[in-house]
Amino acid sequence: MAGQLQLSFVSFKKGSFIVVEGKQNADRFFIIHQGKVRISKEVEVVEEEGGNVLGPGDFFAVVSTMASHSHIETAMALTDVVLISVLKEQYGELIQRNTPVAMKIILQFSRRLRYLDEELSRITLKSTAEADPSHLYEVGEYYLRRSQYNQAFYSYAQYLKNCPAGEHVRNVKEKMAKIAIYVKGLKMEFRPDEYTRIYTKNTILFAEGEPGNELFIIQKGSVKIAKIMDNNEVLLAVLKAGDIFGEMALLEAKPRVASAVAYEDCQVLAVSRANFEQMIKTKPQLIAKLTSLLADRIWFIYKQLANTLITDTVGRMYDALHIQLEKNRVPKHSQAPYTFDFGPKELANMVGIPQKDANFLLQKMLANNKITIVNDKIHAVTAEEVVKQAEFYRKMEIIEKARKESRSLLQ
Repeated sequence: MAGQLQLSFVSFKKGSFIVVEGKQNADRFFIIHQGKVRISKEVEVVEEEGGNVLGPGDFFAVVSTMASHSHIETAMALTDVVLISVLKEQYGELIQRNTPVAMKIILQFSRRLRYLDEELSRITLKSTAEADPSHLYEVGEYYLRRSQYNQAFYSYAQYLKNCPAGEHVRNVKEKMAKIAIYVKGLKMEFRPDEYTRIYTKNTILFAEGEPGNELFIIQKGSVKIAKIMDNNEVLLAVLKAGDIFGEMALLEAKPRVASAVAYEDCQVLAVSRANFEQMIKTKPQLIAKLTSLLADRIWFIYKQLANTLITDTVGRMYDALHIQLEKNRVPKHSQAPYTFDFGPKELANMVGIPQKDANFLLQKMLANNKITIVNDKIHAVTAEEVVKQAEFYRKMEIIEKARKESRSLLQ
């Protein structure tokens, strides 16, 4: 492989730092040829699935490299190591020449993202519930309580399809019969060759808990990704044209971990498992983009996990806004105004604030007249103001932590 792709072998002595967390402009990742490497992070919220010690055949620094973000981890040689160095621009060729390596990276990313997402739900929402078809009933109940009949009807229908002997079958059938007259323009099934699909605003594409065998590429419009947990909708992302979603269910043949709803009128391209396997061989640039998107999401969720450790709730909200700026690559010293893709309710959901506390805390944040609400979206007079506030609260967090440690030593 190295000869075909003209990749280089690099060696590091035991105890050497290979990559350092926070370093900007990651331009390459590494595949371990010989030896062992330890991965660590400044904020270890959860242990990596499979542990933090890597060996031959494993790879690291792929997330930061493919996402074009700063390094989110430090890698140190536990033994003398020999590594294969892969530049970001070589990844497309790597896919064409060595499909198994590319698939290993994509599948590992998908498992890693699912694991981290479950950990984030556990920490933020105090829930350990995993995606399961029986959860479709709770999803339908949530939408029904809010008179969102299309979403409720769809979720109930998926429950009947996937849990034909479920305990709520009779109840679901009765509710579907009652709300059927309110369901407008809902399309439940598509032909196998119907790849291009159009959804109107607030139409559900899929519900969490249902099995998935397709991923989607947004061609026009935007799609909201959200989870229904503890009678609360948690916004995970608002995706736009060019974004890919739904890949985890396709790659791992597991139930959907979140719901996808048209945030506005949208057009998507559906890719089945059979088409995906063909795509790997014929469209390496699209697979490279999928890898980059998965990497970007992993990078983002690490930031969200670190956000959970901020004890001041207002500080956590500012940090969540700062993460969004980083994710969208907005310069931290930008003096330009910035409007986020979501409003105060979604922000409260993002950081796991109970609804009973949300209004008071949001008003506290909005006491800063440089942060306002415009057309139900959070608006900052300058991006730099968000960064300044987030860094202030993080600094105060560090000071308070040091005080507690000092008091503990004195006792």
